[in-house]
Amino acid sequence: MNPAEKRSIDPASQAMLTRAAKEKVPTAWDRLEAMRPQCGFGQLGLCCTFCEMGPCRVDPFGEGAVVGVCGADADTIAARQILRKVAVGGSAHSDHGRTTAMTLLQTAEGHGDYSIKDEKKLRQVARYFGIDPEGKETRALAKAVAQAALGQFGNQEGELIFLKRAPETRQKLWRELGIAPRGIDREVVTALHQTHMGVDADYVSLMKQSMRTALADGWGGSMIATDLQDILFGSPEPLRAKTNLAAIKADKVNIVVHGHEPVLSEMIAEASRDQELLAKAKEAGAEGIQISGLCCTANEILMRHGIPSAGSFLHQELAVMTGAVDVMTVDVQCWMPALKDLTEHFHTRLVTTSNRAKQLGTHHIEFHEEHALETAKEIINLAIESFKNRQPDRVEVPGVEVDMIAGFTAEYIYKMLGGRFRPSYRPLNNGIMEGRLRGVVGVVGCENPRVCQGYAHTELIRELIANDVLVVTSGCSATAAARVKLLQPETAFQMAGRGLQEICEAVGIPPVLHVGACVDNSRILIACSNMVLEGGLGNDISDLPVAGVAPEWMSEKAITIGWYAVASGISVWFGDPLPILGAPGLTQFTTHDVDKMVGAHWSFEADPIRCAHQVIAHLNAKREALKLRPMMYETQDAAAG
Repeated sequence: MNPAEKRSIDPASQAMLTRAAKEKVPTAWDRLEAMRPQCGFGQLGLCCTFCEMGPCRVDPFGEGAVVGVCGADADTIAARQILRKVAVGGSAHSDHGRTTAMTLLQTAEGHGDYSIKDEKKLRQVARYFGIDPEGKETRALAKAVAQAALGQFGNQEGELIFLKRAPETRQKLWRELGIAPRGIDREVVTALHQTHMGVDADYVSLMKQSMRTALADGWGGSMIATDLQDILFGSPEPLRAKTNLAAIKADKVNIVVHGHEPVLSEMIAEASRDQELLAKAKEAGAEGIQISGLCCTANEILMRHGIPSAGSFLHQELAVMTGAVDVMTVDVQCWMPALKDLTEHFHTRLVTTSNRAKQLGTHHIEFHEEHALETAKEIINLAIESFKNRQPDRVEVPGVEVDMIAGFTAEYIYKMLGGRFRPSYRPLNNGIMEGRLRGVVGVVGCENPRVCQGYAHTELIRELIANDVLVVTSGCSATAAARVKLLQPETAFQMAGRGLQEICEAVGIPPVLHVGACVDNSRILIACSNMVLEGGLGNDISDLPVAGVAPEWMSEKAITIGWYAVASGISVWFGDPLPILGAPGLTQFTTHDVDKMVGAHWSFEADPIRCAHQVIAHLNAKREALKLRPMMYETQDAAAG
């Protein structure tokens, strides 16, 4: 096995990694190797930098210091660090939601180049906010919705409005535990205050605030982002698209959009169809203008327009290595500072666009929503100029491109299962109750160079669908699944169990449903609530045979997502453990005791097959508690045997 094969299961990635090694260009994998061995104290959560009396390191074996200078023990130190990570992760997605709300407000006031693409969703969301849409003109209603959404960030008392979309049993539990979030910004500020030196030293209290802060993201900032993007850019519906590095075309001007907020990428997609710009690209010698995406910006434009995804988080350097990217434009989250030096190795122009995400030495084009189209055209013009500097003998695009289907939402599932005139979740619930489906699992999250790229995601998913588990996926996990053809309907007949095959054939879907970017994990919360509302599977999300898995996670956002899933009643498995294993009380609470509180817990398992079977056992236990029928074909096979 060559070194590239140990780093990724994707042939296109392997080709670019081999090229990087040949040209002596370091990538994330090389920088990881240079860091080894990584700090064991940090991995266990036992290094504290919360004040300048430290850093303090608590010895997990009890041979050295057992508390920090201030007296904080391992549980307190690790719990404070987890809460801070939740606050940062929640801030990232919630700030995304704020940006979207501000864009909707400007659009409603007649500023900028955006328009309302989904009026039906606008009226639906208005009702969630308690706004009667009847008789209201579209712009006036959009303004009221945007203002109501922005109010959720600064709300000081009461509860976030979208909590009412959860089952009543869950809402009551949140109130009883004191973890129903008040305002998005308030919970983040409270979390940061609570972790300051000399404040909270109770790890259970700190974890309750972790749940409260995470819920403010999942049922607040992220849900606002998802709903308002649907209003502005259109609600996704299933469509065919392509993924992998062959999305970058050697004969075209290539602009790769990377990051997480689609307000700019939407406009770049529109500007790329401008006839004047297309003519300019042809004058420069190109056959056209090609837009492709990376990371979650890719998922946003893929879900709505079918624009191909060049890859996920760990593809960002490999895309540049093709030598055919003329401009890589980044907004916020998950882009690597290493791109600056790498793009200088080629002709590629790296363009930063957000005043929250700059880097010295890059080309910065500040993006403001009121000048969106103008900025998009400026970026495309820069790409055309960059194309003229391309060196054809340095272009090496792997010819690997895979078909996929994306665009599933909680709302579309109604129509998908029940048809246009009788939309319903009943067929999904019945499939579980009758034993055709074991349950539903969300496989989500990042990529991490510490894991062979894509291996854990895809092996886990294959094992789940083989055991009649319907998988929903988002973010980089969705892109990883797409690269090995798991997002194709025919995959059901090649890899899925017989019960899942029947469901896929009847509905015409893949066994793995792409629901969007990582911010769109809020769609999974709504889908679970809809399953409870449909009836027959208990009275709360914690009763459902569902689970969440992030097999290759690496970001603080992943921790926030995990905590809002657990706080909502969905048990979660991570590949690498949270940095808490040096804190025995906190570990016990997180993996066991929290279940008594919210009906869900955390588990950690790096091996994807073992992880899949732990999840399957969890689904079986939930089925047994609901007294559901045994799995249909397992029973028949046992009888036949």
